[in-house]
Amino acid sequence: MSTKTSVVSRSASGEAQLPQVHEPRNPGTDLDLDRIASIQANTSAIERRTATLPGRRSVKKEYQAAWLLRAITLIDLTTLSGDDTRGRVRRLCAKATNPVRQDILNALGMPPITTGAVCVYHDMVETAVDALAGTGVPVAAVSTGFPAGLSPLRLRIAEIEESVKSGASEIDIVISRRHVLTGNWQALYDEMKLFRAACGDAHVKAILATGELGSLRNVARASWVCMMGGADFIKTSTGKESVNATLPVSLVMVRAIRAYHEATGYRIGYKPAGGISKAKDAITYLTLIKDELGDRWLRPDLFRFGASSLLGDIERQLEHHVTARYSAVYRHALG
Repeated sequence: MSTKTSVVSRSASGEAQLPQVHEPRNPGTDLDLDRIASIQANTSAIERRTATLPGRRSVKKEYQAAWLLRAITLIDLTTLSGDDTRGRVRRLCAKATNPVRQDILNALGMPPITTGAVCVYHDMVETAVDALAGTGVPVAAVSTGFPAGLSPLRLRIAEIEESVKSGASEIDIVISRRHVLTGNWQALYDEMKLFRAACGDAHVKAILATGELGSLRNVARASWVCMMGGADFIKTSTGKESVNATLPVSLVMVRAIRAYHEATGYRIGYKPAGGISKAKDAITYLTLIKDELGDRWLRPDLFRFGASSLLGDIERQLEHHVTARYSAVYRHALG
């Protein structure tokens, strides 16, 4: 499929939201320390490859609108602030179920769409689950002492279990960065296995906090260990680090995903998070995924954006496509 092919497809019933496809969950594998030791990362080559991405592929007009509509369905609409309130979370959930104004969708000939999920702190899980009841939009909870992951292990596991009990169907866990920085891959693997077990039927996204791992080689190795430990997704960042999602980090992680799929047959999801706030950036990331992993990964069960302000910029671009005028940012509030 060329880049100019519409990436939002309709079913026979005219439904724009892509049908759910359920991949077999990744059961993990035995820890292969020889494979981990052999992993390298050519930083200069990775940076050259990703530097070409923003200019290599260009989509315009209706094709750009199609890519942006797809991007909306892949957003984990997120609020992770110390001043979160139940009212704010309910408004965020309302936005997740109606992310684009109906007049814009009508002009594009599209039925309603939703975001991929809503992501909140544990304390707001029950509120989000109640607000999203019957919508099909899942709730993701950040857990395990987010964002630092430095609370006692038993408390991190208990937090996962409480979030699942409250109704979260996805758990975003944070790994212990010290295990990566000291090369203690057995400890990271054992930790990941415990987190995966605590999640039960809830899918687990392993946050690597790549900005704190020191090198792209460490990012690649940590990605492999987490997938071996049973992660359903690997995710770049908490959004709280000084450096969050970047294209070089993303290339390293998606190539690890591709290699893991080739080795095991299991597809692992990918979630870049933090710092992705512009529609053009979303298209660049989707291009990377399409180039490296293929169309199958352009669905919400295998790709998510961890973002909040991204949705507002996409809305502005869609309104410009329909009206040829840019609207003010305040007209596209999250709630």
